[in-house]
Amino acid sequence: MFNKILIANRGEIACRIIRTARRLGIATVAVHSDADARALHVREADEAVHIGPAPAGESYLSIERMVDACRRTGAEAVHPGYGFLSENARFVRALDEAGIAFIGPNAAAIEAMGDKIESKRIAEAAGVSTVPGHPRAIADVREAADVAEDIGYPVMIKASAGGGGKGMRIARNGQELDDGFARAVSEAGSSFGDERVFIEKLIERPRHIEIQVLGDRHGNVIHLGERECSIQRRNQKVIEEAPSAFVDAAMRDAMGRQAVALAKAVGYDSAGTVEFIVDAAGNFYFLEMNTRLQVEHPVTELVTGIDIVEQMIRVAAGEPLAIEQSDVTFDGWAIEARIYAEDPSRNFLPSTGRLVHYRPPPEGLASDGSRVRIDSGVYEGGEISIYYDPLIAKLCTHGRDRDSAVDHMAHALDRFVIDGIRNNTAFLAAVMRNPRWRSADISTGFLAEEYPDGFSGMPPEGRAGRILASIAAAMDDVENRRKRRISGQMDGRPVVFASRRVVDFGTASQRVEVLEDGRGLLRIVHLDADGKIEADVAVAGNWTPGKRVWEGEVDGVPVFVQVRPILNGYRLSYAGIETAAYVYTETEARLAALMPAQAAADTSRVLLCPMPGLMVSIAVEVGQEVKTGEPLCVVEAMKMENILRAERDGVVARINCKPGDTLAVDDVIMEFE
Repeated sequence: MFNKILIANRGEIACRIIRTARRLGIATVAVHSDADARALHVREADEAVHIGPAPAGESYLSIERMVDACRRTGAEAVHPGYGFLSENARFVRALDEAGIAFIGPNAAAIEAMGDKIESKRIAEAAGVSTVPGHPRAIADVREAADVAEDIGYPVMIKASAGGGGKGMRIARNGQELDDGFARAVSEAGSSFGDERVFIEKLIERPRHIEIQVLGDRHGNVIHLGERECSIQRRNQKVIEEAPSAFVDAAMRDAMGRQAVALAKAVGYDSAGTVEFIVDAAGNFYFLEMNTRLQVEHPVTELVTGIDIVEQMIRVAAGEPLAIEQSDVTFDGWAIEARIYAEDPSRNFLPSTGRLVHYRPPPEGLASDGSRVRIDSGVYEGGEISIYYDPLIAKLCTHGRDRDSAVDHMAHALDRFVIDGIRNNTAFLAAVMRNPRWRSADISTGFLAEEYPDGFSGMPPEGRAGRILASIAAAMDDVENRRKRRISGQMDGRPVVFASRRVVDFGTASQRVEVLEDGRGLLRIVHLDADGKIEADVAVAGNWTPGKRVWEGEVDGVPVFVQVRPILNGYRLSYAGIETAAYVYTETEARLAALMPAQAAADTSRVLLCPMPGLMVSIAVEVGQEVKTGEPLCVVEAMKMENILRAERDGVVARINCKPGDTLAVDDVIMEFE
C-alpha cells in the first residue's frame, strides 16, 4: 500500500479523496493554483504544493507541474479525481515514466474510451447496443449539415474528447446546427484541447442511466448497479439517484453484463462508468464510458456500502478485488443533489463571490435509519471564483425507499443555508416537491419541460403559504415576548402587544391571530376578510432571534424554514419558496399599503453582463444595426460559453469592453441608440 499520494485536483473531490486516504493511513499532498491558496482541500491535506496561476491550463491541467509536485513531495501515486487530467492518457504515461502510480485505469483504456468515436466502434465489437450516428470526426459545418440531413434531425453534436456537457449541442434545424457546431468546436478546444466533434441521432425523451464498474489488474471486473442521472440542464447532471425506478432486475442484469463486457474488452482496471441512454420502451444504447471517478459516485456508495475511492487505491497498489459480483447487494435508496453557485432567476447563470454564510444540514445517521452525507470543498468565508466549476457541494440522502430518500432530501435542502452568492438550493427543494419527480416520470428533458423559463421561486400559496405565514407570526411573537421582558422599563401599564397580525408576502397577505393552547404551543388562527376562521394551525418550535433556520413542527409535521431578518419581518425560504414576509399590526398593514412602490431602472438600451465571466468575442461594432435575436458577444463563465443576443432592434452606440476582459454581474457591455 502507498504511504503518500498526491491528489491532482481541487474542491470537493480532493477533500473526499483525502477522507478515504486518511482512513487508510495514507498521507496526502494537495496541489493548488493562486486562486486556491486558501481552499479547503489545501487545509485538509498533510502537505500542499503551489502549481501555478489561476487559469486551469497553467496549473491543474499542467502535466509537467503535477509530475514535478510528485517528485518534490515523494508522492508514490496520484489520484486525479474527475475532470482536469483524470482522463488524460499522456498524464498516465508521464507518471509511469517517472515511476509514479496512477490511481485510475491504464492509458490504453483511457485512450480507447476517451475518444467517443473509437469507443463506439469498440462497443459495437463487444456486443454493446449503440446509438445510430456518424462514426467519424466532422471536418466543418458544411459536412455537419450533410451528415445531419442524412441521419435526420434532431441530432446531437458532441465533442469526441468531451464530458460533463462541454462541447455538446442539440440541433433541430440548419440554423441551430450552424450556431451549435461553432460553439461545440470552440468549447471542445478550450475544455479538452481537442476540437474534433461528431454527430449522432438524438433520441427524444430519453433517460440517462449509467452502470458503475470496478476492475482490477488481475482480469476481474464487476458492476455495482445503476444510477439514474436524467435530471439534467444543458446536458449537465443536477440530481442523481441509485437505484433507478425505471430499471428492474432483468434490465439491471442486461445493462450490467454489457458494461462489464465493454470494460473487459479494453482491459479496464479501475473504477469507471458506462453510460447508456434509455428510451421509453426500455431499449438502452451505449453513450460513452467515463474512465474515472464520477461526480455522482456517492449514491452508489450509499446503497452498496462500498467505498469506491478505496477500491481504486487498492487496485492501483496491485491488490485484486476482494468483492465478487455475488457480494454486491443494494440497501435502500440514495439521492444526490448538486449545490451550484448559480442564479436560477437569471436562467441559472453562474454566480461568484464570498460565502458569507455556509451552514449545511447536520450529517450522519438519523434515528429512523436515514442518512445525510455532504461532499464539499468550501467553507464559510471562502470564495467561489470564475475560474472553475460552480459546484459548491453534493448533498446526499439515503432512506429505506425512494419516497423516504426524497423526503429527507427536501428537508435537508430547506436547512442548507448559503448567503453571499446566489445558489440553487430553493430550486432543488422545489424539484423535490414536483409531482412528476415524485412519481419518477422523468427524462433528460424534465427540467426544460417543467421549468422552461428558468426558476424564480414558488409562490407562497396554499398549504406552504399558510405554513410560512404561521411561522412568521410565531417568530414575531417570540420577539414580542422578549421585548416584554426588557429590563429597566418604567413603572406603569405593562407592555401589551395585539394578538392579531397581518403577514404580508407582497403579492398576497394573511390575517392571523396568535394564541396559546395552554401546553406551551402556539395556535395561529387564520382569518378571512370577515374575521371568520379559515384554519387553526398548531406551531411548535425552538427558534430564537439570530438563528438562520426555524426548526419545529406545524400541525405535527416536521418543518424547516430558512430565516433572514429584514425590516418589519423576515425573508423566508422553504419548499422552493423564497419570499419576504412582513409582519404588521392591522394598523401598520393599512399604512404600509399606502407606501409607493419603487420603480425599476430602465435597462432597455444597454446590454448588461448576466454573470461574472470572461469576454471571449464581440460580434458587432459601433454603428452597426442589430435585430432581435442576433448574437452580440460570447461570455465564458466557469468553463461554459454563453451567447448574449439582442433583446430588441437597435443600433450599437458604444462598446465598453474588449475580448479578454473580466466582467462582473451587471457590467454594461454595450449601449444602444
